[in-house]
Amino acid sequence: MTATIPNLPSLYDPFSTEAKWQKFWEDNQVYKADPNKGGEPYCIVIPPPNVTGSLHMGHAFESALIDTLVRYHRMQGRNTLWLPGTDHASIAVHSMLEKQLKKEGKTRYELGREKFLERAWQWKAESEGTILNQLRRLGVSVDWSRERFTLDEGLSKAVVEAFTRLYEEGLIYRGEYLVNWCPASQSAVSDVEVENQEVNGNLWHFRYPLTDGSGFVEVATTRPETMLGDTAVAVNPNDDRYKHLIGKTVTLPILQREIPIIGDEYVDPTFGTGCVKITPAHDLNDFDMGKRHNLPFINIMNKDGTLNANAGEFQGQDRFVARKNVVSRLEADGFLVKIEDYKHTVPYSDRGKVPIEPLLSTQWFVKIRPLADNTLEFLDQQTSPEFVPQRWTKVYRDWLVKLTDWCISRQLWWGHQIPAWYAVSETDGQITDNTPFVVAKSETEAWEKAKSQFGENVKLEQDPDVLDTWFSAGIWPFSTLGWPEQTQDLATYYPTTTLVTGFDIIFFWVARMTMMAGHFTQQIPFKTVYIHGLVLDEKGQKMSKTKGNGIDPLLLIDKYGTDALRYTLIREVAGAGQDIRLEYDRKKDESPSVEASRNFANKLWNAARFVMMNLDGQTPQQLGNPVATELSDRWIISRYHQVIKQTTDYIDNYGLGEAAKGLYEFIWGDFCDQYIELVKSRLQADADPVSRRVAQQTLGYILEGIMKLLHPFMPHVTEEIWQTLTQQSADSPQTLPLQVYPQIDANLIDSTLEEQFELLIATIRTIRNLRAEADIKPGVKVTANLQTESQKERQVLTAGQDYIKDLAKVETLTITDKQENQTITAKKPQKGLKTIGLIIVAIIFGRLGLAAGNAIDDIPIVGTFFELVGFGYTARFVSQNLLTAQARQKLWTQFFPQKELEQSQEPENAIAGVIGTIQVLIPLSGVVDIEAVRAKLEKSLSKAEAEVQSLSTRLNNPSFVDRARADVVQGARDALAEAQKQAEILRERLKGLM
Repeated sequence: MTATIPNLPSLYDPFSTEAKWQKFWEDNQVYKADPNKGGEPYCIVIPPPNVTGSLHMGHAFESALIDTLVRYHRMQGRNTLWLPGTDHASIAVHSMLEKQLKKEGKTRYELGREKFLERAWQWKAESEGTILNQLRRLGVSVDWSRERFTLDEGLSKAVVEAFTRLYEEGLIYRGEYLVNWCPASQSAVSDVEVENQEVNGNLWHFRYPLTDGSGFVEVATTRPETMLGDTAVAVNPNDDRYKHLIGKTVTLPILQREIPIIGDEYVDPTFGTGCVKITPAHDLNDFDMGKRHNLPFINIMNKDGTLNANAGEFQGQDRFVARKNVVSRLEADGFLVKIEDYKHTVPYSDRGKVPIEPLLSTQWFVKIRPLADNTLEFLDQQTSPEFVPQRWTKVYRDWLVKLTDWCISRQLWWGHQIPAWYAVSETDGQITDNTPFVVAKSETEAWEKAKSQFGENVKLEQDPDVLDTWFSAGIWPFSTLGWPEQTQDLATYYPTTTLVTGFDIIFFWVARMTMMAGHFTQQIPFKTVYIHGLVLDEKGQKMSKTKGNGIDPLLLIDKYGTDALRYTLIREVAGAGQDIRLEYDRKKDESPSVEASRNFANKLWNAARFVMMNLDGQTPQQLGNPVATELSDRWIISRYHQVIKQTTDYIDNYGLGEAAKGLYEFIWGDFCDQYIELVKSRLQADADPVSRRVAQQTLGYILEGIMKLLHPFMPHVTEEIWQTLTQQSADSPQTLPLQVYPQIDANLIDSTLEEQFELLIATIRTIRNLRAEADIKPGVKVTANLQTESQKERQVLTAGQDYIKDLAKVETLTITDKQENQTITAKKPQKGLKTIGLIIVAIIFGRLGLAAGNAIDDIPIVGTFFELVGFGYTARFVSQNLLTAQARQKLWTQFFPQKELEQSQEPENAIAGVIGTIQVLIPLSGVVDIEAVRAKLEKSLSKAEAEVQSLSTRLNNPSFVDRARADVVQGARDALAEAQKQAEILRERLKGLM
């Protein structure tokens, strides 16, 4: 009975394959974590993408890195959980919805909070659905049953718990402070949500007259409109120019307000005029100075960026309109001294994309120092967390040292509403800066607290503000596992193992998670922080919406497949934390690098098809593990275990790019291009049965191992091949993600054998290259002579001579000592002497023949007959043995037997190559049309020499060298060097044909 041979389709279709296995994995809950399973836990919580649209290439890169780690550790037997989820992105979503309303001619206040939030939840449902589907397309191995959202019921409960605990511990307070205000979103933003941009601005110089009429002081500012809120002028008390003025007053232009001149060492005497205006309500440094000197705080700004009643005649004007008008008024009144061009840094709102306005406001704050100092102790005493690359540890530490109190309230509606209720009955029904409040976990609890403090008739109103998004994000690693409840998930998977994230949110997110976790759980929330780089565009620039140079990952997935994109992104990583560059042709929407990864998948697919067609319908398990006896089998098995070691070492140390490249080289080079070719003859029906069986076992064993090694990087194609190779049952199939990752057997690693086999492969490659150079047809077998002084190399070449003959199409192969060959060659007779000797031999034979003829001449008839025969024989002898060099060589060796000697000589019309210390010679006579080859080489040489001449003339021209761009000149030099090298190679090849 003939066994059924399972096989793959002739062409790999990534799209149907990937969709099939993504559905299978999710439907069968392959990635569902089980805290009761046992095994060392390995947990990663996803950096939650914002529900603001769709994923970008950075998300694809990050997801590919995380999924590779998770799949690898799952196959290593770890109890693995990758927890998915999304973030509500308070400011981003809120701003987007307000823009939509503006287009409709509405405001959120007209719509009302309830209706506004309905629209927000509707947007969340649509956007989150898009994002989660994109994550599914990326093939991520997350546990979808544990999917979380930062505003879901469980996480909202955790947020309230965290807020109330911090408040009760005195670590959250409400107070007036100068905050970063975004007029676009009309909300406070944290320091880390501010992006400093360098701009070309101005520095305006004004005179402030001394009130006593004795003169004036000159101040300089980049924000003239803020002078309307000035409450002092400051000088350095050690500045001899101004210290006599301390205690006097100036009259503020326009508003005619009398303000003091104060002395403060913060003032830099070398900056500007050394005399600065102080606006405590609109500048952070001025705020601190105002507190030190008990100055008034005058706010001139409305929350929308317009000026308020304190700005006098400029009330209602936009801040930038007011700036121009204030300058014009000062100039008209004679107070403007000069205007200088001035490049300086302006803080912009990361979300609102407008310059932020320092604004005095009553907000909620977290006292950050106790949290930050506690986190620093974990870092300094326990090196927790560990950063990869390590250089980010210092950046993280420096940030913790410099942190100031964290403003956590936002004047928005979308988000976690602050769990504080105001007793508005105490302040005429309004929430003011002085309205008393209670903090509670629920409205019911708030009423109970309020009644006990303010009586039964108290009226309560919850704070309308919401918490900073990063507050909920700060507790993400443990709130998603059930905190504050002591769940089994929390006990099993917390602290998580690894955080994979970009360097740009170390401050936004990483530091806040460690501070919050250190306080609430007394543990850092992850053991390792793996910081990855950015995906740069084809020009090496950062992708951004502003530049419009982003690349849609789904576009490349639709063109090349998920595995191809994932593998490309990982393989491009040259080291942990490094940026990667993605090749991309925007005109064609094509990526050569992703296409190369698709070709790799096709190569693997075709190799798997060949293997399965030659296993006689048996699985690797049925064939059994190979007991290798032949050189090639022992070599590939040694290489396989060497690659297992290399791959596991790289992944364990976050060298994912290096691991991907190593697998590529092994699979494409060693397995597909070398081993499969080496065993083809052993797979024939008439081959030795024992050798054939071992070849089949080895092929099956290595192919299955490759599928497991490569699975974390290319999960879909490996699953499809593995299912077919192992002939899984359709009713109850096993699945590759749950198989055991290959384990190293050090006894099967033979580094010496690998080095020796590399020599054989290099020799085969060289002979193939020489054949191609000489245009030797594929079906023609050649003679090859390998010369080396190394006895060890000769032994290796002799042991592998059958492989050389088979793969390089060599009929006659000689392996000789190069040194001995050179000695013998020195004693070798010259061609002319050899020819003269052979002529003498011919004359001797002629004379003998003549003598014999003369003796027979006397016999009638017979004599004439022998004369004719002798003449004919002599003519035949000369034509066969003397007319050509090959014939003379043959006749010479008959009389002077030196067969081994002559085989080792470098023949005429041969092509030569070198591998290390081995010289390869292939005689071309009788194999190719030498004259045609010579003509071809001469033509190529002429072209190369002409190129050399042209480039040399160009580079010898001072006008070109001096005026052309440096990169153009260097390009010409590089081209010249390449042309010279090419000409040199061609001359050497021609020399071999002489």
